[in-house]
Amino acid sequence: MEWLIDYGYWGLLLASFLAATIIPFSSDVLLASMLFGDFDPLKLWVFATIGNWAGGMVSYYMGHFGKWEWIEKYMRVSHEKVLKYQSYAEKYGFWYALITWLPGIGDPIAIALGFARTRVVPTMILMLIGKGGRYAVIIWMVQSGRDWFLH
Repeated sequence: MEWLIDYGYWGLLLASFLAATIIPFSSDVLLASMLFGDFDPLKLWVFATIGNWAGGMVSYYMGHFGKWEWIEKYMRVSHEKVLKYQSYAEKYGFWYALITWLPGIGDPIAIALGFARTRVVPTMILMLIGKGGRYAVIIWMVQSGRDWFLH
């Protein structure tokens, strides 16, 4: 993980992107550790959010194109898991994109949104809001805890 910190904001963007696609990895830990360094929290928020959102959109389009071989091979998500979330995606539509930030189920939800062919622009916007909100909360929690601990 240290090598990602060496790449600064771009390392965080890459880690956030990969965490939302093919690698079971928590970009939250990297973000939290960078908050203890000499990094601007607003820039960290922007880079983490954009990276994770872009990864989520890759998952969305993998579902949209419906290539099960790719999804199971590269995304490591089973057909059954996507079908489970697809019914919710069809029921709630693009609003379901608000919870793609959830660990463990966010990627299958993004894929299911693609399969359900939710409207792209609202899906993109709500996914961005959800993922940005998650990172904002993480930054607030780490900074509040750090400030409390140091005082």
